[in-house]
Amino acid sequence: MATANWAGTHVFRARTLHRPTTPEELRAIVARAPRVRVLGSRHSFSDIADSAELVTLEGLPADVVVDHAAGTVTCNAGLKYGELATTLAAEGVALHNLASLPHISVGGAVATATHGSGDANGNLATAVSGLELVTSTGDVVTSSRGDADFDGLVVGLGALGAVTRLTLDVEPAYEVRQRVFEGLSWEALHEHFDDVTASGYSVSVFTRWGETVDQVWVKSRVTDVPEQQRGELFGAVAATLDRHPILGLDPVNCSLQLGVPGSWADRLPHFRMGFTPSNGEEIQSEYHVPRAQAAAAIQAVHGLAATLAPVLQVAEIRTIAADRLWMSPQYGQATVALHFTWTREPDAVARVLVDLEAALAPFAPRPHWGKAFLADAATVAPRYERLSDFARLAERLDPRGAFRNDWLASHVLGGEP
Repeated sequence: MATANWAGTHVFRARTLHRPTTPEELRAIVARAPRVRVLGSRHSFSDIADSAELVTLEGLPADVVVDHAAGTVTCNAGLKYGELATTLAAEGVALHNLASLPHISVGGAVATATHGSGDANGNLATAVSGLELVTSTGDVVTSSRGDADFDGLVVGLGALGAVTRLTLDVEPAYEVRQRVFEGLSWEALHEHFDDVTASGYSVSVFTRWGETVDQVWVKSRVTDVPEQQRGELFGAVAATLDRHPILGLDPVNCSLQLGVPGSWADRLPHFRMGFTPSNGEEIQSEYHVPRAQAAAAIQAVHGLAATLAPVLQVAEIRTIAADRLWMSPQYGQATVALHFTWTREPDAVARVLVDLEAALAPFAPRPHWGKAFLADAATVAPRYERLSDFARLAERLDPRGAFRNDWLASHVLGGEP
């Protein structure tokens, strides 16, 4: 086989891509494979999912089951969020949040602690209340919130087994409206940062680190109370046309703005499910810093504006609530995420990341597991106090190292792949 990640920056070395159609077939594949990983929607920007053999869950039944009494939905972990949302809409229920793209798989997003935004919103993995995984022996392990080691299993980085089914918390369906504000000054952002991020249910700040902040996207839940439309946000002016996060690009693929109410699934992502948001001509990186140090971290990155500019398409600043999931960047701390969309120039981006990670080092940033970063396992280890527990869990569930790969050894667990 010859398949690449979404951005085309990594060609998987696996010679075999298995497509099981039954759980029994999947268990047999995993049990006999010397080295294997689960391939999701390929929206990672590294070799995190690579191995000698790969397996996709796309051939397994979606089998979406909504339990209204329990307030949960259970589904195939290979399902994409946009696909899951279609079923949830028919059932009148919703997830608490979504990422920027609805095109990513539920299992991949959970395994890497992918997130949306919102001061009170945990990352997408925090919605998991139960899971099922196949270990390297072909055995099936199930776990529910509150069980021993559950908090270590959820953000598993693909290291523990093949997660086949996930149970997620749901709530009654709701609507969201979003508005965009333009031209926020850096002084206003620093002075009113908490107020800006609290101005909606989910808030994203887009910037190219120029003289002003480019845009603030404010997504608010629609309630019975009439909207008090505001024409400005701490000096930033409300946009009168739909915008793309990257100034100058056509917003046709973006979710509707201008305060038009719509389903949570159509407004929380930045992009529409029915459209390809871009052709993959990009690389992404993201670093999570403690919320208390956000202002200093933002200033440190702003000081690198000239260094970043040649390869930067846009940066995004978001907030995520704290959680207790061992390998989540939000473990024990609310964070501010500093996200970077780069041009697809791997060597040039790698050179910029050297300076960027050095500038952020005083804040002990935790990288997004699915995106491009340089920090090695020795650098990452002190930032995750439950890492040793996670390593022991991986040894117990995968004693023969079938799910171990180069990425895990280089960036998380250390040692030999």
